[in-house]
Amino acid sequence: MQATAYTYDSQTRSGSVLLDDGTPVDFDAPAFDAGGLRLLRAGQRVRIEVDGDGESRRITLVTLQTF
Repeated sequence: MQATAYTYDSQTRSGSVLLDDGTPVDFDAPAFDAGGLRLLRAGQRVRIEVDGDGESRRITLVTLQTF
């Protein structure tokens, strides 16, 4: 799934993305670390993997979108 980086805190390595429908979804440090990233800037397109649905939905992986 693709999304756009919305927020990122380098201290906690957590943040949020906006899905293409505008829905914000938070991610935590393990999801960020799983992607092997070192930095993320607001506006970057990312690829995410998500587990669960609705309120239980959580991001398990955040990585840069490559073509």
